[in-house]
Amino acid sequence: METIFSLSNLLVLPFWALMIFLPHWRWTKRLMASPLIAAPTALIYAALVLPQIGGLLGALANPDVNTIAALLGTPAGATIGWAHFLTFDLWVGRWAYLDSREKNITAWWVSPTLLMVLMLGPLGWLAYLALRWGYGLVRSSK
Repeated sequence: METIFSLSNLLVLPFWALMIFLPHWRWTKRLMASPLIAAPTALIYAALVLPQIGGLLGALANPDVNTIAALLGTPAGATIGWAHFLTFDLWVGRWAYLDSREKNITAWWVSPTLLMVLMLGPLGWLAYLALRWGYGLVRSSK
């Protein structure tokens, strides 16, 4: 599980580095245009979840904190959860990156929010939404 866990990190970090540090590079724009950038970690997630789908569906259909803690409290559960986080955080980061390019929000403001999406997921998404809203207010007042 440790190898799969580490591999999943390696699969997403280059995309994050491009969005944060090289947002205007033509290859960054090309790569981020594809929704397939999140596919490798989604496939890892699928490979880990599908063999256990019967047991997982039962636990997830009526979740309680102890059952979820038990699921995540193993190396396999942590790796499954991590692949899930990485996939969706990258998806949200990609959306914020593309949305900011479309709205011409400066990368100087977007890059820190992308870092927050990478590290803190939903908090980074909320930060980007606040930035997007504030940037829209400033632009509309000019």
